[in-house]
Amino acid sequence: MVTRRVDLRSDTVTKPTETMRAAMAAAEVDDDVLGNDPTAFRLEAEMAKIMGKEAALFVPSGTMGNLISVLVHCDIRGSEVILGDNSHIHIYENGGIATIGGVHPRPVKNNPDGTMDIDSIVAAIRDPRGELVYPTTRLICLENTHGNTGGRVLSVEYTDKVGEVAKNHGLKLHIDGARIFNASVALGVPINRLVQAADSVSVCLSKGLGAPVGTVIVGSESFIKKARRLRKTLGGGMRQVGVLCAAAFIAVQENVGKLEADHKNAKFLAGSSLSKLP
Repeated sequence: MVTRRVDLRSDTVTKPTETMRAAMAAAEVDDDVLGNDPTAFRLEAEMAKIMGKEAALFVPSGTMGNLISVLVHCDIRGSEVILGDNSHIHIYENGGIATIGGVHPRPVKNNPDGTMDIDSIVAAIRDPRGELVYPTTRLICLENTHGNTGGRVLSVEYTDKVGEVAKNHGLKLHIDGARIFNASVALGVPINRLVQAADSVSVCLSKGLGAPVGTVIVGSESFIKKARRLRKTLGGGMRQVGVLCAAAFIAVQENVGKLEADHKNAKFLAGSSLSKLP
């Protein structure tokens, strides 16, 4: 009998496919810090199109993608961001928004489904009449799927409601979409519609999609222009980055279609005897 071991530690331990490796070896490259890498351009243009945004930028990691996004939206020190108390940005990113950006986190309780109550979000927005003593609220962050609540998916209706709150109060909305493709597939909602209300989205390509490295952030052209400068400041400017972008492009083209099967397999395992093992 042949025993096959399946590594279920995390979707971060995926390996690049042979197609990805071949694309990396054949990638056309140039210096991306100078703005000349054609394969990076190709990936960024494709991701902007898929997400329904004007522009995109490849960065080394999701943590950097979120940090850059928050810093662009909160470019005045002492700004405040409303985010979930159990969100990845708040818990797992080394306090970077405060340490590096001088941005104050305003945590709101995450519900078991990953949402924050709309009324609680509104209540957390600072009264501008208290500007001499309060931080200035500038940004709301959502996470979809929400990792710390078991990968719960935020609906398009909920995201639209939060986007409406942000718009009505003159705020920006950022989505930590490390697994946003999973959310789109699970909901049966086109990804551009799912993130329509967001001013920026970070999308990880090295988790379930299987690319070896990288996240893409998307937003308006003016947002990405500022993001590119911050990427350089944070040490994320890379030279012949097309080698990595080539694998990420294959991940988007070939592996998004496999996520539905991944979801079915996960549900099968969750309901099998394996889930009952100590």
